Amino acid sequence: MSDVLILCYHAVSRSWPAALAVTPEALERQLGRLVARGYRGATFADALAAPTGRRVLAVTFDDAYRSVLELAFPVLERFGLPGTVFVPTGFADTTTPMSWPGIEHWLGGPHEHELIPMSWEQLRRLHAAGWEIGSHSVSHPHLTRLGDAQLEAELRGSRLACAAGTGERCASIAYPYGDVDGRVAAAARDAGYAFGAALPTSFHRPRPLEWPRVGIYHADSERRFAVKVSPAVRLLRASLGR
Repeated sequence: MSDVLILCYHAVSRSWPAALAVTPEALERQLGRLVARGYRGATFADALAAPTGRRVLAVTFDDAYRSVLELAFPVLERFGLPGTVFVPTGFADTTTPMSWPGIEHWLGGPHEHELIPMSWEQLRRLHAAGWEIGSHSVSHPHLTRLGDAQLEAELRGSRLACAAGTGERCASIAYPYGDVDGRVAAAARDAGYAFGAALPTSFHRPRPLEWPRVGIYHADSERRFAVKVSPAVRLLRASLGR
């Protein structure tokens, strides 16, 4: 049986003190630790659809910050790892900083440039290098708070935009804020997704459309990272759910 470990990152920066940003050095140490332990890379969809090997690692990045291409991509390349980027498609191809609740307070300050997203041309560069480009909705809302029609528009619209941007079917979505329930997961399935990336906000066994990832953040020390990725800890979390 494969040990499938899905990591969730956001931005990579040498100076941005945001909770969702890690330094390139931290990223390199963390991934190097896992590769040394025998983990082999896969995209998110491939890790869930057809895991190969005893230890499978999928490195995912939410929000499609430009720093993922500039700083994370070289690190993953050195380890021979593919990545997965989840794109809020309403912001792709813009040259202005992204904004939604949780990051908007960085606007107007010295770190505003960290909020600039990748363009579709840049995303296609990653895709050509073996990365998966998945959906992160259109506008990055809390999906559980939307009515049925708006929920469908966010899910279906972003999936079609990803397919148009990459020229390949989009099979996966990461729910903004990790915000998913049974209704949202069912709507994602109806919108054409096979896999959904969540965050461990509740205890349950992994399900294809509600797969808990391990969120990695600015404050995670090496010790805390080791605990988070521990197979025993992840197994315990799954065993506490239904």
